[in-house]
Amino acid sequence: MWSLILKSVISFNRFVSYNFTFYINYMKKSPLSSFHHELGAKMTEFAGYEMPLSYSTVQDEHNMVRKHCGLFDVSHMGEFIVKGKEALNLVQHVISNDASKLIPGQAQYAYLPNKEGGIVDDLLVYRLFHDQCNEGEQAFMLVVNASNIEKDLEWINSYNTFDTRVINISEQTGLLALQGPDASQILSALTELELDKIPYYHFQKGSCCDCNNILISATGYTGSGGFEIYGANDDIQKIWSELQNRFDENFQPCGLGARDTLRLEMGYCLYGNDIDDETSPFEAGLGWITKLKKEHTFVGQDILLKQKENGIVRKLVGFKVDDRRVPRPGYSIEDEKGNMIGHVTSGTFSPSLSIPIGMGYVKEPFSKVGTEVLINTGRKQLPATIEKIPFYRD
Repeated sequence: MWSLILKSVISFNRFVSYNFTFYINYMKKSPLSSFHHELGAKMTEFAGYEMPLSYSTVQDEHNMVRKHCGLFDVSHMGEFIVKGKEALNLVQHVISNDASKLIPGQAQYAYLPNKEGGIVDDLLVYRLFHDQCNEGEQAFMLVVNASNIEKDLEWINSYNTFDTRVINISEQTGLLALQGPDASQILSALTELELDKIPYYHFQKGSCCDCNNILISATGYTGSGGFEIYGANDDIQKIWSELQNRFDENFQPCGLGARDTLRLEMGYCLYGNDIDDETSPFEAGLGWITKLKKEHTFVGQDILLKQKENGIVRKLVGFKVDDRRVPRPGYSIEDEKGNMIGHVTSGTFSPSLSIPIGMGYVKEPFSKVGTEVLINTGRKQLPATIEKIPFYRD
């Protein structure tokens, strides 16, 4: 009998090992995957990609970005080129913001609204330079979330009745995020571009580490300043290698764990957690990028107009927890009497504030800053207070 049990256990372990190996091999790889393994990163699955979760600890990497500089591989993000005589018309039709306000070398934050007034995805829109398109054409780059690449591409193409084309360059494009107050000093040694003259949400194209056609953008998702660097996969490998040679006690690689704690301290939304296809942008605090009066009509505009007129019944808020336990997505948010008033969408322990923080949707009357609420973990109710976002202010 024990022999049969032992054989069953061995067979099960082999089955698990085989399937785990198959799963790891099946995941998409970043062009920088070999660097992460050489550096001993703890790897994880994210949006179908094998990506570094951390190299040391999340807290150390988080603090490195806040105080000095950290380097992130975000090559899993998707990039589409929209190019043609009517490229602006297509972009205007599918995004919420007003791309007609962009000049070449400028970017903006936006989202793709659906017909029901929800959010297909949030994204960055880049107005490319004239030398990146043919005469008489316009060109944009849309940077979308990794988990939504195929979905977004299909959605945009379904509305492409214009004289323009949409080109998916995601597989050929690498992306680095060099974030923190020392980013300009570190990167300036590798490029002739005048980084200090790139305003926030603007970009330049030039050479970096002897690689041409590199796009350097004064953007990021950490709240500590810095740059995002776009280039062909081979070029991004060269740039990472050169930056890796400069790692020291004040400059280190960082993983997705620190990226999440950094963005949450700033109150930045994560698609799939804080916003999705059923989320109203007005509930999520994205009314500022919903240009209902722009000249070109866009998808879902009539529904969004009604949403704004009718007002919202719930609101995305930030909160601090008066406990050491971290709020998890899905936990219910309750009033002082234990009545459910919402739910948690994101939560973490804030390395900068040394307390647990989170975001979630609550009924509008409970969204006022200073309101005391309870986070129900299923076993315990954690006292919390609605706070103004961002949590972290430099």
